[in-house]
Amino acid sequence: MQFRQQALAKLQSPEELDLPVRLARPQGWAALCVTVLVMAAASVWAVTGSVPSTVDAPAVLTHAEGSYLLQSPVAGQVTAVLAEEDERLSAGAPVVEVRTREGDTVVRTVAAGRITALAADIGRIVQAGTDIAAVEKVAHADDPLYATVYVPAQNAASVPAQATVDLTVQSAPAQRYGVLRGRVVRVDRTAQTRTRIAAFLGDGALAEQFTAKGPPVAVLVRLLPSSRTRSGYRWSSADGPPFRLTSMTTATASVRLTDRRPLDWLLP
Repeated sequence: MQFRQQALAKLQSPEELDLPVRLARPQGWAALCVTVLVMAAASVWAVTGSVPSTVDAPAVLTHAEGSYLLQSPVAGQVTAVLAEEDERLSAGAPVVEVRTREGDTVVRTVAAGRITALAADIGRIVQAGTDIAAVEKVAHADDPLYATVYVPAQNAASVPAQATVDLTVQSAPAQRYGVLRGRVVRVDRTAQTRTRIAAFLGDGALAEQFTAKGPPVAVLVRLLPSSRTRSGYRWSSADGPPFRLTSMTTATASVRLTDRRPLDWLLP
């Protein structure tokens, strides 16, 4: 009751109407200035700044020209296996011999390369179009490896030329050896079907795995060379793994996308 009487007394005292009114204390002005400066800086950063982003995607180490599936052109029984896995063959080299009603037919390589998988055994019955072998198209043993990364189609347009790529190689744990370094060489224009991936890699199982969430876009990555490592390529660690890398080794790639302004995340 006492506070109410004091309030009414102040309202009934006209002689205090001409007293100056303090709108805010100096501490309040300082806080307001800091808030305005922070908001202005945030607005400038939102327009002129950039936010890095990456996308993770499956990858496989290959030679640039990929592989192909060698298929039997005839139906019959395999009577001889004339090549071995990991053997390097010239174009037109014999791989298997198939006996048909018309006689024996020799299945030969279409292009020079290394046999990465041989599916034919003596006595096996094959049909026309049966897979005989997977052949990696490489002419020389010292041809460099590349990484083919299968990026989701919705992210492919954001992959810039020469983008940096870090690869976690399945056979070389990142916790121990670090990640393999690379740069983007080419981004395909169209999405890859399972058939196209299988034809390029010579491996239908990998093709099915890479297209499980929809047709991806193939990104060719050049592995950065290094004379200081046993593998011949640059790693985030000083030495990398104590062995050389082989083709058809799977990996997980982290691809650096085009930087975006913070404002772009807010706009539809």
